[in-house]
Amino acid sequence: MMLQKYMCMLGIGSAKIDLVLPKYEFTVGENIEGQFNIAGGFISQPLKRIECDLIMHCEKREIDEVIGSSTILTSKIIKPKQTQSITFSYQLPEELPETSVNPQFKFRTRLIFHEGVKSADTDNIVIKTNDPEVYKSPVRIN
Repeated sequence: MMLQKYMCMLGIGSAKIDLVLPKYEFTVGENIEGQFNIAGGFISQPLKRIECDLIMHCEKREIDEVIGSSTILTSKIIKPKQTQSITFSYQLPEELPETSVNPQFKFRTRLIFHEGVKSADTDNIVIKTNDPEVYKSPVRIN
């Protein structure tokens, strides 16, 4: 049992999170509805919070910029092999930061436990705007 606890603290066999979205192409200002699916690992783990950041990647400048965040504080216990779903809702901004042509967007989701262990998930999305000069042809990255 102690071995499993230490393995979970290293991320091996710990609970996992997956952001599930109904689609992966959105327009500026759109409200996104989805869910976080959480699957328990080897042992019970007390959950502290769920963090989800909307990130814009600019290939030309080779940087990732956080343009929005959502945090859910919780005190749930994720039991071994248990599955839970938590509703996700996020309002995309009406305007996006100026950037080069074809920025890439993703949601980076993290499950934070009391012991400081993290489980992460990344979901790439496309955000379309009405500005054809800046966003000529949205590309979904994998």
